[in-house]
This record gives sequence, C-alpha cells and structure tokens, in this order.
Amino acid sequence: MTVRKAEKPGPSVAEPDRSAADPDRSAADPEDSAAVAFEPCPLTDVVSSGFLVAPTVIAGDVSTARAVTGVAVMMLPEIGPWLRPGLLLVTSTTVLARLAVPIADFLARLDRSEVSALVVRLDTGHPLPQGLTDDVPLPVLTTPEEVVADHRLARDLRDMAVAQVEAVFEADHLRRGLLEIVMAGGGHRALAEGISRRLGGAVLITTPDGRQTYRAGKESDFAWLSSTAAVDATGRVRTDSIEGGLGLHRFGNEYVAIAAISANGIDHGRLVFFCPARDLSAPDLYLVEQAATVCALVVSRELAVSAVEEKHRANFVRDLLRGRAGEPEQVIVHAQMFGWNLDRPVVVVAVEPDRVDDDSSAAPARLPVVERQARAFAGALAGRDSGASVTALATETVVLMGEGSDTMTLVHELVAQVRGAGGGGRRPFGVGVSRASSSTDDLPVLYAQARTALEVGRKISGPWAVTHFDDLGVYRLLSLVEDTEELESFARETLKELTDGTAEAQDMCRTLEVLLATNINIAEAARQLHFHYNTLRYRVAKLEKILGPFTEQPELRLDLSLALKIIAMRGIDS
Repeated sequence: MTVRKAEKPGPSVAEPDRSAADPDRSAADPEDSAAVAFEPCPLTDVVSSGFLVAPTVIAGDVSTARAVTGVAVMMLPEIGPWLRPGLLLVTSTTVLARLAVPIADFLARLDRSEVSALVVRLDTGHPLPQGLTDDVPLPVLTTPEEVVADHRLARDLRDMAVAQVEAVFEADHLRRGLLEIVMAGGGHRALAEGISRRLGGAVLITTPDGRQTYRAGKESDFAWLSSTAAVDATGRVRTDSIEGGLGLHRFGNEYVAIAAISANGIDHGRLVFFCPARDLSAPDLYLVEQAATVCALVVSRELAVSAVEEKHRANFVRDLLRGRAGEPEQVIVHAQMFGWNLDRPVVVVAVEPDRVDDDSSAAPARLPVVERQARAFAGALAGRDSGASVTALATETVVLMGEGSDTMTLVHELVAQVRGAGGGGRRPFGVGVSRASSSTDDLPVLYAQARTALEVGRKISGPWAVTHFDDLGVYRLLSLVEDTEELESFARETLKELTDGTAEAQDMCRTLEVLLATNINIAEAARQLHFHYNTLRYRVAKLEKILGPFTEQPELRLDLSLALKIIAMRGIDS
C-alpha cells in the first residue's frame, strides 16, 4: 500500500461543548470517562488541527472514515472497556507489541466498536506490527512523537492514561485475591461472593444465554435488576445484543457490566456486575473482565473433573435404555451413586435440538448444543426433583424424572425456563414424554415411547413441540409405518385434488376436517367455520363430488380422517 502524508493543517475542530451534555449524566458515564468528547466532526478536521505531529496515513481512507466524537489513549492491550463509537484511538508500537491477539483480530474489534481511526506512535525498538496495513477496516495513521500536549484535544488524555495504569494495578490485586479462592478449592459460588465483596456490588454468574447459576450481593440490588430491561420475564439476563451483550449497559441512571467467561476458546457464560449505590465506568468493566478470566479457570477445572464422571453416567444411562444395566435392585443402587432416585415411578423425557440450516458459525465457540441443553434442564430440575437424572448423549438429552400429579405441567414449566423468552439465538428443540414406569425393566420401552412422541410431535407441530406418548392417538399407529411413500400415496388417492397444495385445496381440507370432527353436523360445523348454513351445504356437495358420498359411508369417513392426519404429520406433507 502506498504511504502518503496526511493533509496540511486546515480548519481546527470545534472546542468540546460541555454545556450541551446531558445534565442528568453522571460523572462516571463511560461516554465521558472513555475519551475527550466533542461534537461529531470529520476525521480530516482532527488530523489537520495540529493535534498530531507529522501524521502519516498508512492504511485506509481518512476522507471516508467515521465521524470523530472523541479522542482516547490506549495504554493497555485490553482496551475493550474504553472503546465506543467515533473514537480516535491513540496508542504506540510498544503497546501493540503486547497484544495477546493477532493484529487483524484487534483491528476487527475496533471496527465492530465503530472506532473512527487508530493513531500509532512509532517507538524505538518496537516496529509496526506486520499486517497493520493489510486490508484494514479503518484508517491507521502513524506519528513519530507524542500528541501535542497543550492542544485542547489532549486536555484529559494524560489523566486517562494514568487511570488505565491504575486499573492494571487494581485488577492485579483483584486477580490475586480471587486466585487464592480458587487455589483453596472454591468454586463459582465462592468466586461470586469474593467478587461482590471486593468490588462492592452484586454479582451474577450465568450461562452464555443468560440463565442465572450463582449470585452474591444484596437482595435489594437483585430486585432493582429484575425491574430493568436487563432481565426477561423468566429471570434470564438478556445476552442477545451485539457481541453477546458484553460491556456496560445503561438502565435509567445505573449501569450493568457484563463480561464473557471463556475457557479453551469456548464461551461458557457471563459475569454480571451491578451496583445501584454507585456509578460504574470503563475501569469497572475492566475489573469485571479480569475477574471473568479467573472464573474461566474454575470452568476449566470443573470440566476436567466432570468429563470422566459424565462418561460413566452416559454409559450407565445407555445400558439402562437398552435393558442391559442389570437387575432392578442393582440398577437402583448404582443410580444412587450418581444421586438419582429410580426406586419410584419415573417417566422418560427425550429432548432433541431441531435441525437448523445455519448454526451461526460467526458466533463465539460454545459447548455442543446437546450439552448446553442438558445443563439447562439439570439447572431447571435442581429445585424441583433432586433425584432426577439428566444426561447428554450423542444427539439428545435424556431425563429420568419422578412421576407427579401433573407431569406434563412440570415438563412445560421446565421447557419454559430453559427456553426463556425465546431470544438470544437459543436453538429450538422437541420434547417427548413417556408413560410412567413400574420397574426399571420398563425403561427401554419408555424410552421408545418418548422417542416416538418426540418424532411424531415434531412432524405434527413443528419446532418447540412438547408431546406426551398418550396424546398421539392414531398418530402412534401411523408412525409405525416405515414406508412413508405408501402413506403419501394413500393420502393422495383418498383426498384426491385436496392434496394439490393450493389455497383453495387447503381451505376445503379445513372444511372437511371440521365436518368429520362434528360427525357431519352441518349446523355445528357452520358455526365453527363461521359459514352460513347454506354455504356449508354447498361445500359439502362440492366435497362429495370430489371425494365420494362420505356423509353416508362411515368407512369412507374413516379413510378421510386417516388421510388428513397423514398430511398433518410434517415430513409426510404433500
């Protein structure tokens, strides 16, 4: 790329207009603490204002850059908390040399945060990083010296640099304290309490999609959070905004800081911090991000410990479902070793994620969807059935839970809690529920029932289907027919032109369905369809012309009912 000198000094940028700021904005508002702010202006005006010494454009186009709304200094490689749209970010080759990520990833993050441009001071002994000029998404400029210290745009940059360095020391102190908790064997609950105590606020640890797992702090603070848009009606923290909802989020006059808990390149959850009693700013978010790295250590430790246990659990459940786990007495004792209670009537619940064409490959790497769903159901069941078994198998989650007075109500409650408000990119899934067991010997048959309910329910109702085996009715018999082509042929031959798929054919199918459901009661069918009596009689005559005298032949009505159910089963739809 051709290196070119920036434009000669021209008109100066406007003096920052502090009086136009929001009077209700606190001094800790990140839009004030992150940069020297001013009214939006072209990047060319800032470059030509004399703020930079001998600026050279080495990448990008200054004339087409985003408008500049502030200037910020970058003293830390982890600059994320201080980024916001419109920044002119000033750093040095010394700082860039300490980046923990490739320069292309760093520039991509600046672009996602809508930074206007990057200015790099050339330090002796630290050359420009390779790739800094290769197809970059925003303008990059270099300067041989510090910015002009007495320039009005540099007014608060020195204080900002000092604040970032102080944040490093404070974060180091926080990490040391949290590492002591981890080294002493503490888990996420102890870490949440430690973070709450050290930062002086309330802490939530959640799954990547916002389900709360651990919390520490004042109940009044949690009550405030629940009253905001940060939490949905199910208690799930909303993490469906850009970059998983990370960063500082403003609710009224208060802020919530959210950081990702990542281990081994996998997204494992969120660390949420809030304190209505005081203002939060970019340094607070930086501390929360550093605390999240310690939480990731606990995740790695727990994954290593649980991997072997999960393998044994999964093998035992597979043997149970195949009828190879042993005598009932042995099975019950073995299950107790895992904390499961199978010495009672249980039902089998099969949960399988629906197939999707695009699983959003651009999203952060996460645990396999089956493992995520298994953890979600385990968390939802923890307070309802402590003796239930929740196991992630290769393509599905299998739940063995006690039969209750209204099992399906409980299953629907579990699905509602796992599903939340239906946002956050959560994968849809189907659920099948079996009858209750009288012995552990029944489990293979019950598993087959749950699978049948799952598969047929999905064909009938589509995504998010929750189906009990006893609700399948004649669909149970239809599901046993492996030759779907024969079923389709029967439906086409019976319903004839009503299987054409046109709007008129679908309307006539609906009319026929209601007629059969009302046992050819013309008056009742007309009432349900909101038709005039004579209009429906005309339709009956038209249907009989197509299908035959079904009003007089019970056998034909049975054939028509079966054909309608066949085309209702998704996957066998004409």
